[in-house]
Amino acid sequence: MDKQLDLAVIGECLIEFSASEKLEDADVFRKSYGGDSVISAIMASKLGTETAFITKLGNDGFGHYIYEQLQKDNIDTSNIEFLPEQNGVYIAARPAGGKNEFYYYKRKSAATKLNDDDITEELLSSFKCLYSTGVTQSLSLSARNAVKKAFRIAKEKELITAYDPNYTSCFMYSDESKEFLEEILPYTNIIFMSMKNDAEHLFESLSYEHVARKLGDFGVETIVIKSRVNGGYYIFYNGEMRFIEFFNKLPVIDLTASGDAFNGAFLHSVISGFNPFEAAKYAAVAAGLQTSKTGAVSALPSKDEIAEYL
Repeated sequence: MDKQLDLAVIGECLIEFSASEKLEDADVFRKSYGGDSVISAIMASKLGTETAFITKLGNDGFGHYIYEQLQKDNIDTSNIEFLPEQNGVYIAARPAGGKNEFYYYKRKSAATKLNDDDITEELLSSFKCLYSTGVTQSLSLSARNAVKKAFRIAKEKELITAYDPNYTSCFMYSDESKEFLEEILPYTNIIFMSMKNDAEHLFESLSYEHVARKLGDFGVETIVIKSRVNGGYYIFYNGEMRFIEFFNKLPVIDLTASGDAFNGAFLHSVISGFNPFEAAKYAAVAAGLQTSKTGAVSALPSKDEIAEYL
């Protein structure tokens, strides 16, 4: 890669079909795309971070649609390969005033073919920061190996490394996710963790102090623990803890991908030279604005929108 970029993200892109009614009542679905890591990548890119996405896409109309949308969102697509396999899909129902429904269909998708041959020292030398998630590791053994290799090389080359376990019970197993976490932590500078989903299932604890201490034992420098119960983020950095409240200046409409938006905005801020406490304040606004609209990619806020509420 000739161009110097800021952020490399390894993950999957999924086609999204969404309805504004309960699934049992819906006749019309809107096509979009999403996935935890790609949302973070787009958020960082929208804020000005030069971002590349590393994945595999199915060589069909859906795959070409995703590819074109990524380019429109200023994502570097030079490390995306098209394969004969299908693209993963998720179905989302977001009924007004009702509970969201999500169903995933991604077995044997193109993204499961990610492997360690996709990761080279030459590739990662072009970046300042690497990010991936437990969801990416869960795709397949080869994808898991690719993530581990990438983090090992990135750590050796002194890139900033960031990781989110993002334990998702509908297609991940807690025991396996613990293994994902433990094998990546020695190479991780920044970790994002949900108190309810990650800490409870992976550490069997709802004590943010206990979780932070365990993560610190692995040498993780920056720890972000998200707590809906407490309404904010616990940030541990350089021997200090600060609590940043959730952004609450607008009504919450849809929580979809707000954590992924936070991660992307946080990484953008850190890459731009802000310390983790400053980055968390900025990212909290980005995540809050995300919740004030419906959807995943379509709800991501702009740099100007975030600046308005800082």
